Amino acid sequence: MAAPSDDSVVIIKKYANRRLYNTESSSYITLEHLAEMVRKKREFRVVDAKSGEDITHSVLTQIIVEEEARGETMLPVNFLRQLIAMYGNSMQAMVPQYLEASLEAFQRNQSQLSDVMAGAFSSGPLAEMAKRNMEMFAAAARGVEPAKKKSEPKEDTKMELQELKAQLAELQKKLDQLGG
Repeated sequence: MAAPSDDSVVIIKKYANRRLYNTESSSYITLEHLAEMVRKKREFRVVDAKSGEDITHSVLTQIIVEEEARGETMLPVNFLRQLIAMYGNSMQAMVPQYLEASLEAFQRNQSQLSDVMAGAFSSGPLAEMAKRNMEMFAAAARGVEPAKKKSEPKEDTKMELQELKAQLAELQKKLDQLGG
């Protein structure tokens, strides 16, 4: 990933009183504002207002800690234990690059999977199944049973099941291609 040019990076100054100052908007901001900037892929650098030291890493870590404490847990306890165990390990220097590459691959795969799933559910038996599931969910939310469809001939059900199996096999084939 190429480093952004310095003029596109917003400088955030952190003062001794722990306040954050956005030099671009000339306003004080919160950690939530920084988290939103990350989600919007807005590049920034946090510097200590007095020393000029780059403290972006510690501030980003602080955002993660606050998100986790707020109940937005994403990091499993076992992962955290393994990560802590890696500190001081001979492999410590390799972990950041590995984690970064893994997350980038995950995001690429997530995007591709979303595209495949959107196509799979736009029409056909899977779309009908998704529609029925949503109707059942809505009915359950209302506390009533969904309206039952009149029974279909047994042969039509077999054909629909075969079509569904074929579409699922095609979807699995596409997922396998994405994964490997």
